[in-house]
Amino acid sequence: MALGPRLDIRQTQSLVMTQQLQQAIKLLALSSVEVEQVIAEELAKNPLLEVERGDRDEEPAAPEVEPGDPDQVDSVEHFGEGDEALDWDAEAAARETDSLPDLPMGEAAEAFDFDRLEYKPHSLSEHLLDQLAGTPGRLGQIAETIVNELRETGYLETPLREIASAFSVEIEEAEKALELVQSLDPPGVGARSLAECLALQAKAADRYDPAMARLIDNLDYLAKGRMADLKRICRVDEEDLADMVRELRSYDPKPGCQFSERPAEDVVPDVFVRESGKGWSVELNQAALPRLLVNREYHADLKAGASDKQSKAWLADHLASANWLVKALDQRAQTIVRTVIEIVKQQEGFFREGVAALKPLTLAKVAEAIEMHESTVSRVTSNKYLLCERGLYELKYFFGSGVASADGEEGAAAEAVKAAIKQLIDNEEKILSDDALVKLLKEQGFDLARRTVAKYREAMGIGSSVQRRRQRKMERGA
Repeated sequence: MALGPRLDIRQTQSLVMTQQLQQAIKLLALSSVEVEQVIAEELAKNPLLEVERGDRDEEPAAPEVEPGDPDQVDSVEHFGEGDEALDWDAEAAARETDSLPDLPMGEAAEAFDFDRLEYKPHSLSEHLLDQLAGTPGRLGQIAETIVNELRETGYLETPLREIASAFSVEIEEAEKALELVQSLDPPGVGARSLAECLALQAKAADRYDPAMARLIDNLDYLAKGRMADLKRICRVDEEDLADMVRELRSYDPKPGCQFSERPAEDVVPDVFVRESGKGWSVELNQAALPRLLVNREYHADLKAGASDKQSKAWLADHLASANWLVKALDQRAQTIVRTVIEIVKQQEGFFREGVAALKPLTLAKVAEAIEMHESTVSRVTSNKYLLCERGLYELKYFFGSGVASADGEEGAAAEAVKAAIKQLIDNEEKILSDDALVKLLKEQGFDLARRTVAKYREAMGIGSSVQRRRQRKMERGA
């Protein structure tokens, strides 16, 4: 075969993402505040864009879109129990817009039950001092001093002898006060080293057995990956060691950092969900974002004065950009509404009965129902919130894995299991161990392992039976 240069023609297929497509995908994942910033930037550089003004009761001017584009999504969609699927008809929705009432933010606030709001401390010291309230005598005073000496990570770096000296007491009394602080929530606070922090969390989880103690005492071996030495030191096999390591990695090495001195930012709901005579109403929050329009009159004036090619090209580019942004925002709104409608359909039990009725739900299931890609649903549910009679929830809240059902039927969502555990603990007369919780939960139809119960309990910030028993004794003593 002769060697030499030659030309070959090959036909291949590839997916090319245009800049506008990338921007449209980015818009889906942005929160309302972030989208508002994008709109502000576009308004500043594109003279053809303007924000709709005037009385809301007046007929709104239709946004300008390219011929053949779908109309702007209606802000309200109703569906009832008999609806098997969402038949999104943009023209019908547009015709019904004037007959459907808007829900201003004021009315939504009036419908919200503020009794459901709970006081939440904004700092670690505030959270701990709340738990120490009522602790009598010098013990309580020393404990409060220890709390005020903690770093924001939850660690105590001040030598205990200095604290004892400040109160003119023996070191043993200061140690009792430290033990009291270390029994508080979150587990691990008051530790003087990483090993002590992990040990406190293992004790709170009823996992501090001799093997775990030896593992925590040899964290340097774990850091170096000397697993064979650890198996010998802890006297366990490979499977048990792996289980212990997973347990350690689930602990928080800086338990105090979950609290912040900064006040929580206000969250504006993107969607309202209300029960209506027709079933459920899903409505966009019109106050969350300004409504963009293309100023056709100004475009006509500029076009009449454009004589050279450069001016005409500039005007055409800005018109295309304005039309695209209006269309992209409309599609974003439509996608949010379609996604929320499907969430309400899948989780109707939650909206009627509460968290105990939550079901396991995946992004893939919603994506399949609304005929979109899973990644699209993931972006839509990020940083978006809905307001319903039960409160304000992030859309991600309605997705989660489930646990097996004791009767073999469809499992329950993890949040529903957490709610059941919290209710049992809130109503306990005799302190319930995790094993006792497993039995009681099985009677309610939840088939869980003890470790799973402990994991959910810890995730809610609820102490172990040992810690709760100690807390109850302290409250009775006060």
